[in-house]
Amino acid sequence: MGSSMEQSSEDDSEISDSDMVEYEDKSYEKLKSGSCNVKNPDETFSCPYCPKKRKQDYLYNELFQHASGVGTSTSNKRSKKEKANHLALVKYLEKDMGSVASPSKPVKGDSTLNGCSHDEKLVWPWTGILVNIPTRRGDDGRSVGGSGSKLRDEFIMRGFNPKRVNPLWNYQGHSGTAIVEFNKDWPGLHNAMSFEKAFEADHHGKKDWYAPNKEKSGLYAWVARSDDYNLNNIVGENLRKLGDLKTISEMMEEETRKQHQLVSNLTNLIEVKNKHLEEMGKRCAETSISVEKLMEEKEKLFQEYNEEIKKIQLSARDHFQKISNDHEKLKLQLESQKTELELRGVDLEKREARNENDRKTLAEEIEQIAVRNSSLQLASAEQQKADEDVMNLAEDHKREKEKLHDKILQLERQLDAKHNLELEIQTLKGTFNVMKHMGDGDDGDAEVLEKMDTILKDLREKEGELEDLDALNQTLVVKERKSNDELQEARKELVNALKDTSNRAHIGVKRMGELDSKPFLEAMKRKYNEEDAEDRASELCSLWDEHLKDPDWHPFKKVTVDDKDLEVINDEDGRLQSLKKELGDEAYNSVTQALVEINEYNPSGRYITSELWNFRDGRKAKLKEGVAFLMNQWKILSRRSSGMF
Repeated sequence: MGSSMEQSSEDDSEISDSDMVEYEDKSYEKLKSGSCNVKNPDETFSCPYCPKKRKQDYLYNELFQHASGVGTSTSNKRSKKEKANHLALVKYLEKDMGSVASPSKPVKGDSTLNGCSHDEKLVWPWTGILVNIPTRRGDDGRSVGGSGSKLRDEFIMRGFNPKRVNPLWNYQGHSGTAIVEFNKDWPGLHNAMSFEKAFEADHHGKKDWYAPNKEKSGLYAWVARSDDYNLNNIVGENLRKLGDLKTISEMMEEETRKQHQLVSNLTNLIEVKNKHLEEMGKRCAETSISVEKLMEEKEKLFQEYNEEIKKIQLSARDHFQKISNDHEKLKLQLESQKTELELRGVDLEKREARNENDRKTLAEEIEQIAVRNSSLQLASAEQQKADEDVMNLAEDHKREKEKLHDKILQLERQLDAKHNLELEIQTLKGTFNVMKHMGDGDDGDAEVLEKMDTILKDLREKEGELEDLDALNQTLVVKERKSNDELQEARKELVNALKDTSNRAHIGVKRMGELDSKPFLEAMKRKYNEEDAEDRASELCSLWDEHLKDPDWHPFKKVTVDDKDLEVINDEDGRLQSLKKELGDEAYNSVTQALVEINEYNPSGRYITSELWNFRDGRKAKLKEGVAFLMNQWKILSRRSSGMF
């Protein structure tokens, strides 16, 4: 207690890295002088630098591990003084306390171990044998007895502290015997020997149990040894399953070896940490020098920044003065414009009064025109004109499509001609080069020069034709794209116009990838009433809509048909098989149809798209079919409107 009070009264000011070694030596001298208590009267150990911790009954190796862990900790929560104190404790335990007390050996003078040979083989983990447990015959004819937990609690109250008590059972039920398990450490051996001696003192030990011609009453118990371990009965079988035979000497040697290994490992760890500490000190010094340089640069930048700020403030002041002057000028201009607008406002009020009569007259004329336009003759003429416009539009699109096809064929022919022309140009160039070399060799032969001129003229003509073909080719490509864009735009307008048509019409708009809910409703009606079936079907449709939108679900497989790779529904997909099994073929067909449509029309986005559709033939409708259907709908509406007059 005195040492902890001294420690708490010390100055808590932090120490530097260079002073840690000196502080560690001072702490070690205090420990060595005995001013700090480390060893407790009950042969356990305590940490004089952690008085607030609940655990103050360490074994030797436990305290050694605790002191090493704190001393070599890299956490910022530990102060340097605390680390130095614990490193001094490690040094004290290793040099001065290693031979005085060890957790690897049983405490000397322990009366419970008197008479127990260190070379005698005991069952390890330390085990006791309990016999003559009272039993009785149960309802099923088998023997029953007290529970092991009840016996364990009784022994704990008597101070034996067993881990557990396991009653042994055979085919007849409770055998009247039990195995008492203790901890593997030396306190466990102490408890086991105390357990045995307590029963021997009551004449209920092993010798008393095996004594002939003696009436047995009450519980008998002893510590399991090699003869018990080798028994050919239920006790021997369970002891062999539970542990091995070891002597106390073997245990002491093993514990000593482990301790030495631990000390060696911790010593190496301390050396590594010390080297790391030295490296960190060097890095810290380098960092300090770098920080000083940075601070100088920062001061220099700060001065430059202040000078720049002064310049900016002067510039801002001049700019503000200029803006103020401009503002005064604009203010005068606005006042002048305000006066002018007020005068124009008075003039407009006068004109508004004159225009009031004109508006009344105009309203009367508009009403008369509306009455005339509502006549049947004008409506019929407008209807005929609209029919002609729609037919002209259809014919124009047809002609544009035919022209586009012809242009494509012409483009292909011109492309072939271009290729042939390029080949001819290359041939002429080769011939020209050959003739040129021949002309050089013959010292200007007139005939060769004439041929070269002819070839050169043909080459230039062919190159001119090639440039003309390239220009024409580019023009046709542009016209093709423009015509295609117009056709796509017309198809899009038809889709927008036919979105609200009745589902009974043979031409309309189909939402590709939309799930049909009728099969789900019919399947739920077979299981639930009308109201619950609708709710269940709605939930299932929402769930399968989410499945259809999931890009990670792709239940398709590739097949080859007529040397073409196609994607078809994978019938072995687990999700589809489960759907078919639970809801039937109709719901399965609805989901697979939506999957095929999404995979064809929008595989990347996986959302519903609208398409012009021929419901009678079950296919994509042509543009001509859509225009004809729209024209028929126009005629029907026109007849209805004419019947209203």
